[in-house]
Amino acid sequence: MAGLRMGEGILRRKPIERIEETEVHDGTRLDRSLGLWQLTAIGVGGIIGAGIFTLAGTVANGTAGPAVLVSFLVAGVASACAALSYAEFAGLIPKAGSAYTYGYAVLGEYAGWFIGWDLLLEYTAIVAVVAIGISGYFGFLVGETGAHLPAWMLGAPGTGAGHRVDLFAVVLCLLIAWLLNLGIRNAARFETTVVALKILVVLLVIGVGVFHIDTGHYHPFFPYGVGGAFTGAATVFFAVFGYDAMSTAAEESRDAQRHMPKAILYSLGISMVLYVAACLVLTGMQDYKDIDKESGFSSAFKAVGLGGLADVIAVGAIIGILTVMFTFMLGVTRVWFSMSRDGLLPGWFAKTHPTRHVPTRVTWIVGIASAAIAGFLPIGEAAELTNIGILLAFVVVCAAVIVLRYRQPDLPRSFRTPWMPFVPALGVVFSIWLITFLQWQTWVRFAVWFAIGQVVYFGYSYKRSKLARTVGSS
Repeated sequence: MAGLRMGEGILRRKPIERIEETEVHDGTRLDRSLGLWQLTAIGVGGIIGAGIFTLAGTVANGTAGPAVLVSFLVAGVASACAALSYAEFAGLIPKAGSAYTYGYAVLGEYAGWFIGWDLLLEYTAIVAVVAIGISGYFGFLVGETGAHLPAWMLGAPGTGAGHRVDLFAVVLCLLIAWLLNLGIRNAARFETTVVALKILVVLLVIGVGVFHIDTGHYHPFFPYGVGGAFTGAATVFFAVFGYDAMSTAAEESRDAQRHMPKAILYSLGISMVLYVAACLVLTGMQDYKDIDKESGFSSAFKAVGLGGLADVIAVGAIIGILTVMFTFMLGVTRVWFSMSRDGLLPGWFAKTHPTRHVPTRVTWIVGIASAAIAGFLPIGEAAELTNIGILLAFVVVCAAVIVLRYRQPDLPRSFRTPWMPFVPALGVVFSIWLITFLQWQTWVRFAVWFAIGQVVYFGYSYKRSKLARTVGSS
C-alpha cells in the first residue's frame, strides 16, 4: 500500500484549469512587463551567439565543409519540432518554469522535478561556458593592443602556466546577475539593445562578405559525405535553442497567451535566416580547410584584406555572445523560482524583491555558482555539464504536448502544434538520437547530479510540495 501511495504521489499533477489562480502569492509575484519584441529579443539573444561566431567555423573546417549550411538546416528543422510544442504550452500555461512547469502539469510531479532539477545544472553551466568563451575573445583583443595581463587572472587552474582563476569570466557572471536584479523591465531593455547591435554586426558580416564570395569554395559541397553534414547537425543543434530558456519568462509577459507562441517561433525563424546566410558567406569567402575553428569570420575577413573589419567582428562576437548568458541565467532563475514556489525546494528561494519583483536571492546564488564554475573549471570540463538536460527537456515537452492533446483536447489553446502527433513525435526521436552522440563523461556527471536530486526529492520535496499538502488536507 505504501508503494502504491508513493506511486500515486509522484504522478500527482498541477491542475491546468486553476494554475493561474493558485500560484500568485504575496512576496512571490513577478512583474508582467515584457512585450512581444522584448520576448523575441530574449529568444534571439539565447540562440544567436557561439553558433555564428564559433561553431559555424568549427563544423565547416573539420566536420561538414560547405555543407555546414545543411547542418544548420537539419538542426533547425529538428529544433522547430520542439519549438512548436513549446509554443502550444506557452500559450496554454503562461507561467514561469517552462519545461518544468509543463512536465509537472501533464506528466506528474516526478517528471516535472526530474527535468527542473536537471535544468538547474544545465542552464547554470551554459552561463559559465559562455562566460569562459567571451573571456577568451577578451584576452585575444587585449593581446592585440600589446597589453600584458597577469597570468594568474587569465584562466582556470590547469589551462596555462600560472593560471589560477578566469577573472574576467567571473566578473561577467556577476555582472549578468546584477543586471537581472535591476528588474525585468530594465534588464529586457538592455537585452533588446544588445541583441539589435548583434544583429547589425551579423548583417554587416553578411552584407560585406557577400561581395567576396568565390563560388569555387563551395566545391565539393559534401567533402565529408552526407554523414558529415548530419554529424555537424548534432554539434550545431546546441546553437539553435534558446527559446526554451526564454519561455521561462512567460509569467513576466504582458500578454503571454498571445505573445509567447509568436516570440518562440519568431526568434527561431529570425535566427535560422541569419545562420543560413552567414554560413553561405563564411564558406564562400574562404576554403573550408582554411577556416579558423575559433574565430571563423575574423580570419575570413583578414584573408580578403579586411583586417580592420575583422576586429569589429571580434568585438561584435563578444557583445553577441553576452546575450546568451543573459537568456540562460534568466532561464535558470525562473525554473528555480517556480520549483520553490511549488514547494519542491524551500520557499525562501521564491521570495521576490518588494519593488522590482524579481527573485533576487536565487539570481545572486546562480550568479555566484556560475562564476565559480567559470573561474575555476577549464571550458572543456564546464561544457560537459551541459547538453543532456536540454535534450531531455525537449523529449518531455514534445511527449507532454501529445499526451495533453488527447487527454484534454478541448482546453483553450491560443496556438496548436500542427500535424499532431507527427511533429512532436519527430522532436522526441531527433532529441533521443542526438543524446546518443554525447560523451560518456556527460552521462557520468548527469548520473551524479540525478542521484543528488533523488535524495533531495524523496528526502524533502515529496512531502513538502504544495500538491502533497493539498492532497493531505483534503
